[in-house]
Amino acid sequence: MIVEMRTYKLKPGMRAQFLKIFRSKTIPKHVELGMKILGPFLSVEDADTFFFMRGFPDLASREPMKAAFYEGDLWKRELENTLMPMIDRYEVVVVDDPGNLVHW
Repeated sequence: MIVEMRTYKLKPGMRAQFLKIFRSKTIPKHVELGMKILGPFLSVEDADTFFFMRGFPDLASREPMKAAFYEGDLWKRELENTLMPMIDRYEVVVVDDPGNLVHW
């Protein structure tokens, strides 16, 4: 399994609103497309930061699955214009879970 470990630093005061949309729309769409989501996890040290992991069956499936999300109607017509302005920055670290140790 390939896992993206994602860290989001949001603009001040945006985390609650971002997470409401993330939970209600983003996560279900990812799951529908076959991606696994673990999180979100909220930083206890920074009220504007959260983390989540996004899993793919293998490296070859990662780009097509991401494209299905980011080129899809939900992202293009709604989420991109709603969520992107709330984000200050984000980081993604891609790791391999060769023993499939992450169970979700």
